[in-house]
Amino acid sequence: MDLKTKTDQALLTKEDVEKANEVLAPIIRHTPLQYDVYLSQKYHCQVYLKREDLQAVRSFKIRGAYYAIHATPAAEREKGVVCASAGNHAQGVAWTCHNMKVPATIFMPTTTPQQKVSQVAFFGGDDVTIKLVGDTFDASAEAAEKFCQEKQQTFIAPFNDKRTMAGQGTLAVEVLADAEQQNVNVDYFLAAVGGGGLLSGTAAYIKAVSPRTRVVGVEPAGAASMTKALEVGHPVTLNELEKFVDGAAVRTVGELTYANVKAYVDDMLAVPEGQVCSTILDLYSKEAIVAEPAGALSVSALEQYQDEVRGKTVVCVISGGNNDINRMQEIEERSLIFEGYQHYFVVDFPQRPGALREFVNEILGPDDDITKFEYTKKVNRGKGPVLIGVRLGDKTTLPDLLDRLTMFDPHYINLKDNQMLYTMLV
Repeated sequence: MDLKTKTDQALLTKEDVEKANEVLAPIIRHTPLQYDVYLSQKYHCQVYLKREDLQAVRSFKIRGAYYAIHATPAAEREKGVVCASAGNHAQGVAWTCHNMKVPATIFMPTTTPQQKVSQVAFFGGDDVTIKLVGDTFDASAEAAEKFCQEKQQTFIAPFNDKRTMAGQGTLAVEVLADAEQQNVNVDYFLAAVGGGGLLSGTAAYIKAVSPRTRVVGVEPAGAASMTKALEVGHPVTLNELEKFVDGAAVRTVGELTYANVKAYVDDMLAVPEGQVCSTILDLYSKEAIVAEPAGALSVSALEQYQDEVRGKTVVCVISGGNNDINRMQEIEERSLIFEGYQHYFVVDFPQRPGALREFVNEILGPDDDITKFEYTKKVNRGKGPVLIGVRLGDKTTLPDLLDRLTMFDPHYINLKDNQMLYTMLV
């Protein structure tokens, strides 16, 4: 088989997605395409949100999971199916298997938020067994595939399967149909990328039906595996992985998804995790939308893409709403650090009365606040290290604060420059 034939076989077609849509239309929710006034004004364009957070399992993953299981021959389904997932694909598989009465074994990373694990158990009921294995999706997937081979069951891939990709692509069928009904021409379509299933399926359909629409994939900067694959010409495994955007933290994209993204996608963006946190808080406080980190990726991209989309019509996919409420404190912290308001230092303090008063009165600005102060008095020493957190009232005053801090302790440590110390101390 020559390279061209192999590539052609890897590519999804409009017909593949339409076939999936015929199966899914009576089963899943047709989620709304909503015009967003706040985001439109903020970014000076017309922003529409595709609200996949309103699906039965609060993410788009139900589409690919249901279609892939439905497309599996009944005799194979009866033996049971297996999947690996950081959460949302697992929920889609669990919901499907419970409704179709198919036994399933679901492997999830040990780092998956408890909220997602609980939801998988809720949706799957007695039809699903959950196994927590490995620290990353890739480790969990390896264990799942080994289990699958041993038990001779069917593996339901989270992204690198044309059936899964076609199921995810049905989202684009709804987007373009609703846009036409609302008399809207979509200039840009932005979707999150983890393994690439959503982007592959939607891009294949959009480029066939609306070739003028630019399709943009959005990855977290600490897990930009698709961007790396496009740079080198084939999927590669990332040496380092930032797991915060857990729904999109994939070390290696699939061969199939890579081929489809390369063929159909116009642009890729990598968004800092701190920006994602700011977007989550913005969506929640301004819009009452609960988006998980991966679900907020597409909207986060507008911050760095705003010059490109100014005056245009943009569709952003809110791909999931399974956010663990216990993570909100971490999300706020990451946002404040990214925005430049929150800072941490290790400072040598004189061990004498009045040293803290001097720091507050002479080093901090009038609108600054101490958010963390950890100090243990050292016996028979003139100075002792203090871990201090400072929240600026005005982030533009940071250079002046650092100048005053240098006068107080020329050898202070800014934890922004030492991630290992930050992780250990904060």
